[in-house]
Amino acid sequence: MKNDPRLTPSNGRVACERLRGIVPADTYVSGAVRQVSVPVANLLRAPDGPRDRQLLKGEGLRVLEDREGWSFVQADKDRYCGYVRSDYLAERVQPTHWINAPSSHIYEAATFKSRDLYPLSFGSQITVTEMYARFAETPLGFVPRQHLSELGEVERSPAQVARLFLGTPYLWGGNSRFGIDCSGLIQASLLACGMECAGDSDLQERSLGRDATGNPIAGDLLFWKGHVAMLADSKTLIHANAHHMAVVLEGLDVALARISAQGDGEVTRHVRL
Repeated sequence: MKNDPRLTPSNGRVACERLRGIVPADTYVSGAVRQVSVPVANLLRAPDGPRDRQLLKGEGLRVLEDREGWSFVQADKDRYCGYVRSDYLAERVQPTHWINAPSSHIYEAATFKSRDLYPLSFGSQITVTEMYARFAETPLGFVPRQHLSELGEVERSPAQVARLFLGTPYLWGGNSRFGIDCSGLIQASLLACGMECAGDSDLQERSLGRDATGNPIAGDLLFWKGHVAMLADSKTLIHANAHHMAVVLEGLDVALARISAQGDGEVTRHVRL
């Protein structure tokens, strides 16, 4: 969508240099490369405003403005723009690995009996400095080796990735194992498989896959106005939804009837990736 504010790195005061002559702003900047330094950072519509999406530990972004404790940023993974607390960001350090388990922890020492320092969600990115028998050392502590994949190593099945999130609580705008929404689940599943994916369901509906024909199969996506779900198999959906307030498996026929009955209409698009 042309000049969609979610994807346009401009807030009126500053804009990305490439938008000079296209979008009005007081100043045009190249921005500074940074990364998220906390387990999960909310990406807000305005300083102290509503959450639109979330960014995970180690994810890269470009800071266009720092002002009164807030940074106006554009995320690397999907070009989504918004505000993040400035103290949640750090200098960019090239990550080497990502978390492939639903969640993990950074430990104080290379043993599971040591003190855990903080949690990591699926998809978080870290920089490994040394590998040991069961743990990987990072500048912040130690992570179990079996919870790591090398950066660039991808999963094969979005539907299998989505199953890792079963039981995750529903959270509007959520992108982590600690809370996720319908489009966040789809994005996490596709990014893990090396597929580009927008952050919101309307953007996903316009940009993903091709229109499917015939019966649904595992990995297909179904869109409604304001909602998206994935086929876990030909008769079962997996989706984060506010009815169950969690990521659940739900019979396709049951879900279709329930969503229609609650007034959210019929499927608007059936996509095959």
